[in-house]
Amino acid sequence: MQKTKVEDLNVVGTAPLISPNDLEAKLPITEEIADHVVRGRAQIEAILNGTDNRLLVIAGPCSIHDDTAALEYAGLLAALAEKLSDRLFIVMRVYFEKPRTTVGWKGFIYDPGLDDSFDINTGITRARALLIKLNEIGVYAATEFLDPVVPQYLAEFITWACIGARTVESQTHRQMASGLSMPIGFKNSTEGAVQPAVDAMVSARSPHAFLGIDHDGRTCIVHTRGNPLGHLVLRGGNSGTNFGSDAITAAHQRMEAAGVPTRVLVDCSHGNSNKEFSKQSLAFKDAVEQRLGGEADIMGFMLESHLNPGNQKVPADPSALKYGVSITDACIGWEETVELLTWAHAVVGA
Repeated sequence: MQKTKVEDLNVVGTAPLISPNDLEAKLPITEEIADHVVRGRAQIEAILNGTDNRLLVIAGPCSIHDDTAALEYAGLLAALAEKLSDRLFIVMRVYFEKPRTTVGWKGFIYDPGLDDSFDINTGITRARALLIKLNEIGVYAATEFLDPVVPQYLAEFITWACIGARTVESQTHRQMASGLSMPIGFKNSTEGAVQPAVDAMVSARSPHAFLGIDHDGRTCIVHTRGNPLGHLVLRGGNSGTNFGSDAITAAHQRMEAAGVPTRVLVDCSHGNSNKEFSKQSLAFKDAVEQRLGGEADIMGFMLESHLNPGNQKVPADPSALKYGVSITDACIGWEETVELLTWAHAVVGA
């Protein structure tokens, strides 16, 4: 008698994934890189707790889709970060995973060929290789962790991480954050609500036990101690911007009531620019001026920035892509990035 099929009805296939240990053996972290990452995390922790008065700046492409362009951007950013390091601590956005509202390209890890081939083994290998190169040239890396399996492959290279607006209410992501080793920014929801991010901070500070994979790639139970370095990222939302003084005061009150750190990072893109990249500068300058005016809760900023401004759709032939232009959210160009960060450096030192 044939057994009635009741599982995998919508699964068309599976493929083996390289284990974290096997990938690490292929692309090991060096002691020099490990020390670099630890130094970066310590500096962000000092900014978060107020013992370092510099501004934290997370700047870089909305998403990574071209290793060559990413390395060129990183070289430029490393030089600028060194020049401005007495007043700004600059970290590069290195986002390999992209949450989608409906469907679309899910990021470099999942589809590095931009052709729906979904060669994840190649994507995660190239992502790790890029992180090695970035750290070797002195760049500190920031990323959003979306799939809870990915940190086992990449987290050792990450100085700052983010839980995004679409996943901040997810128990899975709050549990994952509780075990991560770096400072974590929690974004307000896509609607603009701050409370889900505050709740996520509370949750991530607590110990958890959940399902995951170990470094051999085996399913396991992960036990965490909790991550005390969570903080709020204000990114605006469908309801409008939230970088103004009233919004920051309201966020402070919610965090204070929850017993979590009240310092915030202002994301100048997304809802805070009404999704118009040319308006990032307005949010950035307003928030910098608030900080100069005594708003100590503002610890830093995020800018979506690339070699060239704007964005583009992926053509049928990916080789026809314009170099150094985002394929997800539109970004400001490198020249404007330098202008804004140089201005911020000057005014905070005035």
